[in-house]
Amino acid sequence: MADETKARMLVLDDEQVALRNLQYILTKAGYDVVASQSGVKGLELIANQEFDVVLTDLKMPKVDGFKILQRVRETWPDTEVIIITGYATIDSAVEAIKMGAFHYISKPYQIEEVRRVVQQALERRNLKKDTTYFNDRLERLKSSRIITEDPVMLKLLATAQDVAQSDCNVLITGESGTGKELLANFIHENSPRAKGPMLAINCGAFTDELLANELFGHEKGAFTGADRVKIGLIEAAHGGTLFLDEVAEMSLAMQVKLLRVIQEKEVLRLGATRAQPIDVRFIAATNRDLATMVQEGHFRKDLYYRINVVHLHIPPLVARPNDILLLAHFFLYKYANSMNKKVTGIDSDAAEILKSYAYPGNVRELENLMERAVVFTKKELIGAEDLPDLAVETFRPKKDRMPALEEQESSYIKWVLEQVGGNKKKAADILGIDRVSLWRKLKKMGVE
Repeated sequence: MADETKARMLVLDDEQVALRNLQYILTKAGYDVVASQSGVKGLELIANQEFDVVLTDLKMPKVDGFKILQRVRETWPDTEVIIITGYATIDSAVEAIKMGAFHYISKPYQIEEVRRVVQQALERRNLKKDTTYFNDRLERLKSSRIITEDPVMLKLLATAQDVAQSDCNVLITGESGTGKELLANFIHENSPRAKGPMLAINCGAFTDELLANELFGHEKGAFTGADRVKIGLIEAAHGGTLFLDEVAEMSLAMQVKLLRVIQEKEVLRLGATRAQPIDVRFIAATNRDLATMVQEGHFRKDLYYRINVVHLHIPPLVARPNDILLLAHFFLYKYANSMNKKVTGIDSDAAEILKSYAYPGNVRELENLMERAVVFTKKELIGAEDLPDLAVETFRPKKDRMPALEEQESSYIKWVLEQVGGNKKKAADILGIDRVSLWRKLKKMGVE
């Protein structure tokens, strides 16, 4: 955003005393002021340089305020124009606003009124520049699945693109909501396997029996009710990629079965006597520390090394501060378009809240916040009042210290549960996690 103390003003008034008064007021306020008694000179200045705000008298010889306003709108559409006149009429005020003037001030005016209107004009000017800025950045990034300009993330994507050209298995780690599946898709789409299938499964969402059936499939008659052959996801992903989300939630027994598939490159359906050869790349993801789980005996070391040929870690959103408003605008445009609502940007108060929040739910939570804001806003700009209380309150220091990320996550989970009346299924859906993962988090928090 532009620094208001360095903002450039153009002041035009054919009355010398009035011109000097305005110039003095604005210069004392810290602005860079260019002044002229000539509307003709004003047109020359506008043609050669951009100003943040133009304050112009309405009635001037040869070139009046309406002509100045028209030229500014044609040449510098983001510049705000304030009309000041001693011959105020309702008709001229209406005409000025219709032509795009920011405000219409009648002489004699109060100094404080001029300062206030100029400050408001600058805020609107800055919001226009921000909207244009984010539009331009998003336009450059529109072909990318992952919206980022963060140096760490860009380096991660470059590494992922290199890894994609090989055929090795990949382990993606990162907190919930950081976009692990998006990165897995990015790798698949940039790999020689891109024309093959990209399938995904959440390993924490099934019991062992159901997970085995989903992954390995079964033969007809393998068990009661198995009236046809079922091709498992591993077999269905032949020639492509299988994404194993929340792989840390897989039981040790299931880990053994998966290890055999990866080692032997074949899968045995339940009830079958002959294995099916497979050509599958495995990408696994987890928000847990697998190395520690291996040390504690909760995850097999041999499987760990099989899936962790290349390790990619996605940083939390709070560690990518420059991406927050970029992503917020991306989601704003996405939902404004889908809801057919004219929402064009984010005001400065809401932007400060969004930049200051800790995002325990990461990018997924930011998306939810922006979707909700677009739903409820009645204006073109998202304001602080359109954001939930959670976004305003939880980032604030607690007893002179910043709360830890785990505290933020716990607070958010409790808040979501309160909003849905304790319904854990609804809460899990909102949080973007499965019920088993929610149950584990609640148990860790000591919540029944």
